[in-house]
Amino acid sequence: MPTHEKKRSSHRSPRGSLVPGPGSSVLHRSLIVTVVLTLLTGIAGLVAFLTREDTPETAAPASVPETRQSAPPAPAPVKAPKGGQVVAPVKTTDPVEFAKAAAKVLWSYDTRRLSQPEHIAGLKRWITGEKKYADWASVADQVPDPVLWSRMGDQAQYATATVGEGHFPQALKTALAADPGAITDAYIYAVTVTGRQSIAWTGSDKGTGSEPRSSTLAVQCRPDRDCALAAVLPTTAP
Repeated sequence: MPTHEKKRSSHRSPRGSLVPGPGSSVLHRSLIVTVVLTLLTGIAGLVAFLTREDTPETAAPASVPETRQSAPPAPAPVKAPKGGQVVAPVKTTDPVEFAKAAAKVLWSYDTRRLSQPEHIAGLKRWITGEKKYADWASVADQVPDPVLWSRMGDQAQYATATVGEGHFPQALKTALAADPGAITDAYIYAVTVTGRQSIAWTGSDKGTGSEPRSSTLAVQCRPDRDCALAAVLPTTAP
């Protein structure tokens, strides 16, 4: 069986200086989600996130890919990623295009080529430099902790992703139509991306698996600069 299951919690195992402390994490998340909520009123999941306690009990459960080792039909072969680093951020001012590229990176990893700290460092390049709006913890929570990463590495586990489409949630489009200037303070857009993640491991228990993926990302796209990732929202907005 693969070792890709992740223990999701807002503050699971220590990551040194990579994950901010509980106070700063809650502050950043509250600020970012407040910005998005001004445009996405009515999305219950985001409201719950804004008011939640930052504890393991409220963390989103880990998703478990559907693995199929012997039952036909076998999933399509997964090609190993090329190169030994996380893909650099795309340069675009289009929030949807950026979110699609960011989702693909978030759903991909390669324990054969990168250590967990190296993977983390690569993801950090995608985050907005405006610390006021950067919820790094929500991005770091997408990555297995160092111990689990090491176990995955023992099985030479890696994942690739394909992105189907990206769109602004309907609530965002409605809100912007009613008040186009509402976004001009932080310039943070909510973008929902769908796709599929394929996983392979080539250790003693060789196999493959895949699952559909869907995430809503908070993307900052100011008019005078390229887009950057602000956060991974806890609820996928339609």
